[in-house]
Amino acid sequence: MNRLRQALHEPKLQLFVSLPSNDLALAQAAIEQGADGLKVHINVDHRASGNSFGPLSEYAETFGQIRSMLNGPLGIVPGGSLDAINPQEIEQLISLGIDFFSIYAWHMPTFLLNYPQLAPTFAIDHTFDARLLEAAKAFPIQALEASVIPSEQYGTPLNFADLLRYRWLVQTADLPVIVPSQRKLVPGDVPALKDSGVQALLLGAVVIGKSADEIRRAIHDFRNAIDS
Repeated sequence: MNRLRQALHEPKLQLFVSLPSNDLALAQAAIEQGADGLKVHINVDHRASGNSFGPLSEYAETFGQIRSMLNGPLGIVPGGSLDAINPQEIEQLISLGIDFFSIYAWHMPTFLLNYPQLAPTFAIDHTFDARLLEAAKAFPIQALEASVIPSEQYGTPLNFADLLRYRWLVQTADLPVIVPSQRKLVPGDVPALKDSGVQALLLGAVVIGKSADEIRRAIHDFRNAIDS
């Protein structure tokens, strides 16, 4: 079974990390502290971390090393626009052991649905017409990334209205829901997020910072909160 599918069928909330840069030391820090899965990036300017990511050729060796260290799912953002996604690179991702791709619905070319080895997930923002989510059942989508916090609110505390939105998406989409850390999530938010029914937290730069030491501290605290 694909590692992402397996992880999202676990009863325990999954702890994924979106690496702020494609760096082996950062990946190792997250894995050592108990991250269940990781996400990397190519061909995209990443707003939260402030980093720009180049083509797969710059990172293939690093991705292979990360794969050898990680037992859980390894995902990728394959591009920040329709034009940025390269079919030849997608073929290579499979050989590198990438398990899933994560991308906004309007950035996803249809050919990405033609690779059964890569579990498809897609993201929506706060402007997306959520009435369309039911239609996703006709496609082999494995999870929904709920990137529904407006960018001007990044880094602010989680609130009850957010939990209601996540719960509604869980019920409406009938898909495992992954919540990225657009809010400044803290370990104390974990019980309420679990109660909302989401399957995974995806912690990125807003919460974990950009250095190995920051990542170690953040993942350690969230791992303890989930396990307790």
